[in-house]
Amino acid sequence: MTFFDTPTMRLLNSSTVVAIAGGLRLNIAFLLAGLGMRIPEYCAFALIIYATYTLDRALDCREDAINKCELIGANGNIGIFACAVAFLIGTIILLQDGIFLAPFFPFIIGYIYTHGIKIGPYTLRLKGGAGVKNAIIGLTWGGTIALIVSHWCNAVTTVLIIFLFYGIKLFITSCINDFKDVRGDLAAGIRTLPATLGEELTKKVLILMHVSLHGVMVYAVFVHLIADERVILVYSFVVNLVFLILYSSSFEQSSHLIFRRMRWFVIYWESAISLLLRAGLAA
Repeated sequence: MTFFDTPTMRLLNSSTVVAIAGGLRLNIAFLLAGLGMRIPEYCAFALIIYATYTLDRALDCREDAINKCELIGANGNIGIFACAVAFLIGTIILLQDGIFLAPFFPFIIGYIYTHGIKIGPYTLRLKGGAGVKNAIIGLTWGGTIALIVSHWCNAVTTVLIIFLFYGIKLFITSCINDFKDVRGDLAAGIRTLPATLGEELTKKVLILMHVSLHGVMVYAVFVHLIADERVILVYSFVVNLVFLILYSSSFEQSSHLIFRRMRWFVIYWESAISLLLRAGLAA
């Protein structure tokens, strides 16, 4: 085992791709709002995502002992320190812009989501009923993106459309990630949609949400509520629809690398590929 393949290094790197994907989603949100590029803010958002998700993995979670057994034995204190540094840098960048709520919103919700809130003898834990976890993820990150965009965009309807777009998209992608984690989630008492409805019915629900969402986005472009970013929206619609139709949790154990990596590729590299396609077609 090399230094870079230890449980602690795997912990520190476990949220890197998720964070980068989040920063690129904010980039696309700025494009949809017709705003100019602001790279420091994208980096700040990525750092806050990294801090939130790495903290979730650094602290003991029952489902992670099953779903992410490769992290067993990792030094949680090092992970927590990395989270603190990432969160501090990201927060300072956003505070310099006068954005005060957005940095703390996902971090606080992320902590409550993992550990709950004690009110006397009762504990309110967000990792509860079917779809609750997914709704929290969508509201948290869709809401944070909308909060950041709203600092430069005064059109309330445009901000709400962007919130809807990423709120539902992240609800869908988090449900897809749950397909492979059913055993660990059930062991922790988390009733995800795949665990409650079954894989096939969950996929049908997600496809309906996906098609409806992109219908709303087409209308928003048509009435000039958002910028005409047709390359990004068409790529999002086609790739995710085909993926939802074809994907099965059995792909995760396939002998073929292309099947094992399909979920990872579609979910986490969608923004990067769509931005590259947009740049290439505009050249």
